[in-house]
Amino acid sequence: MGLATSACNSDDGSSSAKESPAASESAPAPESSEPTSAAPSADGADGAEASGDTTAPGTKLKIGDRAVLPYRYTADKKGTVAVTVTAIDKGAESDMASFGAKAKGMTPYYIRMKVENVGGTDLSYASLKLDGVLEGGGPTGVILIGGLPGKCKSESAPSDFKTKGASYETCALSASKTGPVTGASYDEGDAYSDSPVVWSAG
Repeated sequence: MGLATSACNSDDGSSSAKESPAASESAPAPESSEPTSAAPSADGADGAEASGDTTAPGTKLKIGDRAVLPYRYTADKKGTVAVTVTAIDKGAESDMASFGAKAKGMTPYYIRMKVENVGGTDLSYASLKLDGVLEGGGPTGVILIGGLPGKCKSESAPSDFKTKGASYETCALSASKTGPVTGASYDEGDAYSDSPVVWSAG
């Protein structure tokens, strides 16, 4: 688990996460979360991984809507998943205590989602993360690694997440110092990095 901040006008994508040092020294070691070295790196859909119609880049959805997305976790883990953001819950600043002093003034938000295997390929143990979006549509400027056990646990796909229709539920942790997180975005892969799919409350 770690925390880093980036400039407010950054993309807050995976490249920013690599460039920004995670403040892991300020956080205790909680129960294990997904390895940070195995972050998803989705590519645009190709014939092998897309199954049926996928949700177009730039699509705006409401919380509760389902998006079908091309997904790549590693060279061997790729396919098509459906993601439904079921809720974005606001936490308390005190929930961020385990991240240390750098989290002072930050309010956490818990992006809860259901992930389904649409393509039927083996995506066991893969993990998927959505980014928080501020009320005006901008990024939070905060990069978080890991979750908050008991509040927002980032779950990897179970071992049987390798058949069409398999599903699991997980939570992506977001936080903000500047305003409420009212949406979530998927920006993995070339097609979505510039035009993410965004879920919002209204």
